[in-house]
Amino acid sequence: MLLQGRKIVNPRRRGSYGIDAPYWAAFALVLTAINIVNAIIACKTFMIVPVALMLGVVGFGLHTTLRGKFEVWADLLGKLPLRGDERILDLGCGRGAVLLMAAQRLTTGTAVGVDVWRGGDQSGNSVDATKRNAVAEGVAGRVELHTADMRELPFENKSFDLIVANFAIHNISGRAGRYKAIDEAVRVLRPGGRIMIADMRGTRQYQKRLVELGMTEISRRSLGWRVWCGGPWAATRLVTATKPQENT
Repeated sequence: MLLQGRKIVNPRRRGSYGIDAPYWAAFALVLTAINIVNAIIACKTFMIVPVALMLGVVGFGLHTTLRGKFEVWADLLGKLPLRGDERILDLGCGRGAVLLMAAQRLTTGTAVGVDVWRGGDQSGNSVDATKRNAVAEGVAGRVELHTADMRELPFENKSFDLIVANFAIHNISGRAGRYKAIDEAVRVLRPGGRIMIADMRGTRQYQKRLVELGMTEISRRSLGWRVWCGGPWAATRLVTATKPQENT
């Protein structure tokens, strides 16, 4: 199915993508259960309020990880004027939620994913899980996977046309480390290329660093309720920027 020469990719997926931040989700569920038990024992209705809040937090988080992020990224990628021959890099690709949707928009291009494959970032996170998902989505021939730290990318300068990152850079501890990841992304991005970073925190830092690095067309905006990671007080924001063309 085509729209103006580009593929329409349904956000419904054939692969298995796990749950983002599974330990956080488990902790929230335990707190909810404790509050329910305390409310029952105390027989005080006002104690239901924290239970409702916790259930809301869990609900928003699960919606984001199981459905919302796929819908949002399908929209974001669908609006890009991709030719199909690009090289696209996904920083902290995990089990391939964004990486494989990007790959489905390519013909002769390649979608490259890098990760350190930590289970605390995503349940069942592993290179083998991502390979299985690539097969399930029918894009195994257009995907490359690398085990690498996004602060030390194993790629040449100006290697990619588009770089994406979804809920990944905030997992790096310390501002200096997050800045290094931004620096590396800009280094491997081709002049005229675009970077798109969606995250639940640290986005003002990313925006500031991109300004310092001389990027252009920099913007930062909310991605809306579909990717609230625990409610409106934990909104996901998208930072985008373009690398200037080089003077000839």
